[in-house]
Amino acid sequence: MSEPAASNPLLALQTHLPPSFDEIAPEHVEPAISQLLEDLHQAMAQIEADVQPTWSSRIEDLTRRFEPLQLAWGAVGHLTGVRNSPELRAAHEAVQPAVVELLTRVGQSQPLYAAAVALRDGPDGSSLDEAQRRVLDASIRGAELSGVALEGSQKARFNEIQMELAELSTTFSNNVLDATKAYELILRSPAEVDGLPTTARELAAQSYREARGAEAGAPQAAEDEATAEQGPWRITLDGPSLSPFLQHATRRDLREQVYRAYVSRASEGDTDNRRVIDRILVLRAEKAGLLGFADFASLSLARKMADSVAEIRDLLGELRERAWPAAQRDHAELQAFAVEHGFEGELRHWDVGFWAERLREHRYAITDEQLRPYFPLPKVLDGLFALAERLFEVKVVAADGEAPVWHEDVRFFRIVDASSGAPRAAFYLDPYSRPAEKRGGAWMADCLGRSTTLAGPGEVVRLPIAYLVCNGTPPVGERPSLMTFREVETLFHEFGHGLQHMLTTVDRDGAAGIDNVEWDAVELPSQFMENWCYHQPTLRGFSGHWETGDPLPQALFDKLLAARTYRAGSDTLRQLYFGLTDLALHDGYQPSIERSPFDVQREVAESCTVLTPLPEDRFLCAFSHIFAGGYAAGYYSYKWAEVLSADAFGAFEDAGLEDDAAVRATGRRFRDTVLALGGSRHPMKVFEAFRGRGPATEALLRHAGLTG
Repeated sequence: MSEPAASNPLLALQTHLPPSFDEIAPEHVEPAISQLLEDLHQAMAQIEADVQPTWSSRIEDLTRRFEPLQLAWGAVGHLTGVRNSPELRAAHEAVQPAVVELLTRVGQSQPLYAAAVALRDGPDGSSLDEAQRRVLDASIRGAELSGVALEGSQKARFNEIQMELAELSTTFSNNVLDATKAYELILRSPAEVDGLPTTARELAAQSYREARGAEAGAPQAAEDEATAEQGPWRITLDGPSLSPFLQHATRRDLREQVYRAYVSRASEGDTDNRRVIDRILVLRAEKAGLLGFADFASLSLARKMADSVAEIRDLLGELRERAWPAAQRDHAELQAFAVEHGFEGELRHWDVGFWAERLREHRYAITDEQLRPYFPLPKVLDGLFALAERLFEVKVVAADGEAPVWHEDVRFFRIVDASSGAPRAAFYLDPYSRPAEKRGGAWMADCLGRSTTLAGPGEVVRLPIAYLVCNGTPPVGERPSLMTFREVETLFHEFGHGLQHMLTTVDRDGAAGIDNVEWDAVELPSQFMENWCYHQPTLRGFSGHWETGDPLPQALFDKLLAARTYRAGSDTLRQLYFGLTDLALHDGYQPSIERSPFDVQREVAESCTVLTPLPEDRFLCAFSHIFAGGYAAGYYSYKWAEVLSADAFGAFEDAGLEDDAAVRATGRRFRDTVLALGGSRHPMKVFEAFRGRGPATEALLRHAGLTG
């Protein structure tokens, strides 16, 4: 018997949006998803019999039929990333195979595929607009890449691979989360935290109190109280704890201990991802072969802007030629500086962050700790939202309490038209690190997409809602979150992704917002927004001392701007190292005893790292982008899209950044092209519509200080 929707919030999503995150519990997952899958399996025969080669039948009707599962499974997937628990993990794993089975069945449906092809090639196809044609082409391509043409044993094997890859991806992600959560370094002597800034010591003491309180299952006992001055202090592998420790702790032996733990995460014991990686790579290669591709990289490029691996390597090679000598100079300067200041011997990996921070302080007289007080999260948000209003004529309005949230720190906002007040979109912001339950990194994901097809009663269009998730420094005591400048850039980055999702004007399902945007173009708006962090009028708008309200002093801004390209060669080379390793693993490679994925990593490192990785370096075991995310054979996208984003910001520079009218006009054009058109046009056409020409690398090299 079907469970009443009212008793299961995952079944009520069709009529109750946004999701009731305060009510969804792990025990709701299995019954809700199982029921939705059963309903769709029973309906498939009729769906296939009724489908016609028309837009309304093949695209819109199917969108409506599958939306309940899309909503429920999307909410579950979101919660596994931000509120993970053993119970939720078990519930997710229990139903994931059945979800994959259903989606595979749909992707391989011959009647649905035939209807799409007939629509494209038939008389109705000529009347479709550009967005409709792109959606239809993507649907046909998606079916072909889902194995619709396979038969017999090949089809059965393909389906087995799909199922196993989904399970392995989840396992990989869980292992990284668990390995990160499992490590802690407890320090009890002030000498062990020598050099750590006050904010880092306060966070480490708070981490100790929270961890010991969680172990006790009760509020923190008095004897376990920890203070920033006296400790104990807890250091973890989570970003807000790890980075300051490697940059500031004077105890070299402790830095080494933490660094070695970080680069070997998820590579041993119950969280060992080494065999998971091997299996994923073998299965991806086999999957590509079944679909007629030479390797997984070729399969991946079927959905991207880049035409070939050779084209990608040409771009990355050009950037490497500029970055390699600059990175070597960076390291030589760092070595000389360290020796000059009393260091003996050759710098090791755990020394680089420490001495790079000392050299930055020496050269630019600026530190993260000087900057932090000027970037409290509430002030940064005010400035970010003011920038969005200036560029894109929208207002961001706090709407806390108007939508249920999954954690007390999560906020909810609405976006409205600045002139009319008409609603445009909404988003959740989950800003702080929670290593016990939240995966690392930062991301934007869609909660709801813009759609006329899925509009509710009385609505003309369903408005989009986004998730913006960061892992920033949390508040400590009564003090707000004081952000590092890199955390500020990350927030701007994710908001850029969100803007493309939320400010779309496309109503076609499958082409609105980020839907159907080629993966190597999807970073354009996010990386574009980061550039505004270095624009002085904008920065003055989002900076303000958390106690006095004073904006960032001119002297500090000048130093920050001067330091923008500090170690740019090293930073660029690091991204190229990741991207080229990803390509090498998916471009004709098969794991073997003679040549493991880590051998491939070391081969790439020879030309992309100034310091050879440690023998126990297993960064691949935590490389979630390519083994548990969507960047497999696509990590190059960051640099590919950075060419586009830098050139896009160049349009504002050309117009005159101090000319407010020109900036506003250029912002409207960016909004009406890059942000509005989403996946309704090929990204090269979208870029050309904004820029008036194709992209060039000059702006990227100039911004990175690599033009010399």
